[in-house]
Amino acid sequence: MQSYTPDQLLEIGLKDLWYPLCPSSFIKKTPVSLRRLGRKLALWRDQQGVLHALEDRCPHRGAPLSQGVILGDRLSCPYHGVEVRCDGTVTRVPGSPGCKLEGSRPTFHFHIREAADVVWLYNSQEPVDVPPPLVLPEELTNDDEYGHFICYTEWKGDYRYVLDNVMDPMHGTYLHKQSHSMAEGDSSAKFGIRATDTGFVFEKEGQRNVNFDWTEWADTGTHWMRLEIPYPKTGGPGGNFIIIGSYTPISPTLSAVFHWRCRKLPKGWQRDTWRFLYQNRLEARHWHVLEQDRTMLENMEPDANQHEELYQHDLGVVRLRRHLKGLAQAQINSQQNSTV
Repeated sequence: MQSYTPDQLLEIGLKDLWYPLCPSSFIKKTPVSLRRLGRKLALWRDQQGVLHALEDRCPHRGAPLSQGVILGDRLSCPYHGVEVRCDGTVTRVPGSPGCKLEGSRPTFHFHIREAADVVWLYNSQEPVDVPPPLVLPEELTNDDEYGHFICYTEWKGDYRYVLDNVMDPMHGTYLHKQSHSMAEGDSSAKFGIRATDTGFVFEKEGQRNVNFDWTEWADTGTHWMRLEIPYPKTGGPGGNFIIIGSYTPISPTLSAVFHWRCRKLPKGWQRDTWRFLYQNRLEARHWHVLEQDRTMLENMEPDANQHEELYQHDLGVVRLRRHLKGLAQAQINSQQNSTV
């Protein structure tokens, strides 16, 4: 790891974590180039549909591998035909057979998983042969009890402002007060923080199942957030509307924003009914709410967090920022100690 301050490391994303990159549908029959996590990535599927990811840079002259040809688990660079395998090994240099580049492993490779309709990448500090398991919340893994839709978008600005926004339940009472599901409850509240096995919950005291009343932050080897919003009966069968969020830096001025809209419903007519209602009546309303968030965040100054006057409602934001800064400092210290 190069030398970073905690803020610089957080800007591009902590290391040794799983991050969502894009919906699975983004990657089809040709290689795709994505900028994420301070890197340019080349992603492709082999003949069996298995995903692979490399740095999008040929080790010969730096040409984009994503412009090349798929040869199973290899990409052939379009510039001089150099073939790079999914583990970063150069397997063939057709213009100079037997040269020292052949058999070397100069290209950074990444471990990829597909889950919950999304491509996930393990952002390892150093190449690893076996990454830790990708552990997601039950709503995204228990298909027998939960149904979900992925809502993906990209917002201008630092992804950490998106984290702040979700860790701020009180904004729902004001910014989204015209929403069909966030018009109820008190317009003032006191908040508390409750620790969990994987993180913490920031919640209103004395109000539950009325509005956007709490947010959970969790670290299970990937960072995700969870909240619930009560739904009227017109929203179809099932309990509260559950939202799982995870956010990835594209650049310091662009964020990949993932929200899974979930409902606890068994397979069968109830889930089918909800999915029909969601796609035909509810989805547009939810995108409208997201547009309110996007408009607010994109029109904030990049240094807005340097000019804040915080109060009790912001305890969750402060807790999360301190936690992330502590994780960044720990990674920097670990790297420095390993090089001594």
